[in-house]
Amino acid sequence: MISDAHAGRSYPPTEPYEVTRAKVAEFAAALGDDNPAYRGDAPIAPPTFAAVIAGQAWGALWSDDELGLELRRIVHGDQRISHRRPLRAGDLVTATPTIDKVRNRGGVDIINSSVVLSSVDGEEICTASSTFMHTRPADQQEQQ
Repeated sequence: MISDAHAGRSYPPTEPYEVTRAKVAEFAAALGDDNPAYRGDAPIAPPTFAAVIAGQAWGALWSDDELGLELRRIVHGDQRISHRRPLRAGDLVTATPTIDKVRNRGGVDIINSSVVLSSVDGEEICTASSTFMHTRPADQQEQQ
């Protein structure tokens, strides 16, 4: 079961993700955002595009058997993204997730996690920080 003892645990970076013009255009269209910066030969990605890449990195938490997390019991409670620069078409990006803080309250695990997105050359581009609420099964409700 996840506990505050897991705070500080980091996972290996994901495989490189290529930000492409097509992916940026699709994401902007899904948002209904027609900002011209998201189109053309050298588009930047909408700020929230980082969540696409961070979402893949969170899989490391869900697949860590020691934590005992079940994706079906997760509610995504909060999301913040701090950019050093925009993601751009042509970027090859890895994502490194870390468990920042864990609190256990009743039958709920509150998990603060951050994912650092970096270029394959090591340039930090942004950090996506999230709070997840994980409800424990009834037989684990009293354990903390």
